[in-house]
Amino acid sequence: MSPIGRHQVATAARIVVKVGSSSISGDNAGQIAPLVEALAAAHARGAQIVLVSSGAIATGMPYLQLDERPTDLATQQAAASVGQNLLIFRYQDSLDRFDIVAGQVLLTAGDLENPAHRSNAQRAMERLLDLRILPIVNENDTVATHEIRFGDNDRLAALVATLIRADLLVLLSDVDALYTRPPHLPGATRIANVVPGDELPGVEFTATGASGVGTGGASTKVSAARIAADAGTAVLVTATTLVAEALRGEPVGTWFEAAARPSGHPLP
Repeated sequence: MSPIGRHQVATAARIVVKVGSSSISGDNAGQIAPLVEALAAAHARGAQIVLVSSGAIATGMPYLQLDERPTDLATQQAAASVGQNLLIFRYQDSLDRFDIVAGQVLLTAGDLENPAHRSNAQRAMERLLDLRILPIVNENDTVATHEIRFGDNDRLAALVATLIRADLLVLLSDVDALYTRPPHLPGATRIANVVPGDELPGVEFTATGASGVGTGGASTKVSAARIAADAGTAVLVTATTLVAEALRGEPVGTWFEAAARPSGHPLP
């Protein structure tokens, strides 16, 4: 099947949506409800939806009396253990009004690079989708080591999208699109479309997020978008507050055109 174009977003059959920590934790915890409402609308029209959600550590921090993201691995793992339980509860509580059941899937990027683990994850997720369950994927922060320190769920979302051959990957953050430089700086211009092979010369990207609770930034979005787009999944990068418009196919965010899907599509 050929990759979808932007004009086909509203009819995409299989969609992976990734949301960052800062968008659904702390003062922004209230954004879970409108996010779920947008996912439910796509689910209601028959689309298969997977949500890749960061936020376990950020959600757990207040319950460990932490004012800022911990720097030591053990405390990060403890915060993730507490936060993951609360995060899934909040999602399911919001999904209940749409009669949608969530399924929790905890992975690390390493799981998707191990053939046996990858096959198991693919089989489980395919079955969940066939049963009209909405899988909620997060990095398994209680056991992750390298990933918890340096990684971001953008890459995990791209690997999941590739694994299940999604039509569309939507990467959500606090910023409405990618820009030629950090959007608060003079001269920043929105990038509307990125074609395969475009190295975006002259574009300045921040390496990390500015919220203090997440680990991602524009550079991780671009890297993840390229993983998915090279494997045949179109990508839309936009703000969490615009997710409903994005899933309706409105011209928001930055669109990464997908390359022709290779046969076999081994994971990067």
